[in-house]
Amino acid sequence: MARFRTWAGIALAGALCVSLAGCSSTGGKRAEDARKAAAAHGRAAVDTPRWTVAMITHSGDGDTFWDIVQSGAEQAARKDNIAFLYSHDDEAQQQAQLVDAAVDKKVDGIIVSLAKPDALKAVLARAAKAGIPVITVNSGSEQSKAFGALTHVGQDESVAGEAVGEELNRRGRKKALCVLHEQGNVGHEQRCDGVAKTFHGTLQRLYVNGTSMPDVQSALEAKLQTDRATDAVVTLGAPYADTAVQARRGAGSTAEIDTFDLNAKVAAGLEDGSLGFAVDQQPYLQGYEAVDLLWLYKYNADTLGGGRPVLTGPQIVTKDQAAALAAYTQRGTR
Repeated sequence: MARFRTWAGIALAGALCVSLAGCSSTGGKRAEDARKAAAAHGRAAVDTPRWTVAMITHSGDGDTFWDIVQSGAEQAARKDNIAFLYSHDDEAQQQAQLVDAAVDKKVDGIIVSLAKPDALKAVLARAAKAGIPVITVNSGSEQSKAFGALTHVGQDESVAGEAVGEELNRRGRKKALCVLHEQGNVGHEQRCDGVAKTFHGTLQRLYVNGTSMPDVQSALEAKLQTDRATDAVVTLGAPYADTAVQARRGAGSTAEIDTFDLNAKVAAGLEDGSLGFAVDQQPYLQGYEAVDLLWLYKYNADTLGGGRPVLTGPQIVTKDQAAALAAYTQRGTR
């Protein structure tokens, strides 16, 4: 990670030599200072003011996916001389209260996920009234613009679901199960809707209590025991893929386990064949780009996307790519 931070910072310092100083005689000192800062183990590579950015997500406790998002955001914050505040709550009203608190603190920018957008609409209107720029991340691409955000960073969940349906077709699957671990999450519904749109076989949905892995395993195991025709299981988060593998084993099923999202366990499962494929939406990139885009907006009034989401996925990952990605998943950046 240290080497990654150093070289990422040095690369940015080189870019700044062109964009900020033009490598002229008057800008040389600034470029040199930036290079020195970048080489100092993750310190700021810019000399812009110390702005404060708050990220508030719908993550529950212990969700490794959001650990990766947070890691990317923190890396960009260090580079951009930003004071970064992170908070989360999987209850929509509590998440809204956290956003409200960030507005009260008069932060310089807010990053927020919109898994349950209706609960965030009013508080984001308050942020807009206070003149605080907002970027949405991961969930809520369809509501992002209407809620006043500069842009949305993430994958289009419907498109990602469609990619899964097409991949299941290529693999000759006939009956798939889409496992939803968070009821009311619009992104999860969109994923399953997307699968249903392109999958030529039969798709069923199974709602499980995602806060309890034993409950997830028992519900999935029971379903696979009673429906032997199911030949593919699609989980909507990397932590649930391993649980699905255990449920398949307990049920004596031969169904292929596929998943949205990537982590070290998923990469290992792809490599050893216990998983079929994964859909990577690059969570590290979501966090990193969200912070970086706020910095660009504050520094230079730049926006990205032209009114459309900045897509970070989907990317279908199979056994062929697993080994190459393993080093990144182990360090927590994929």
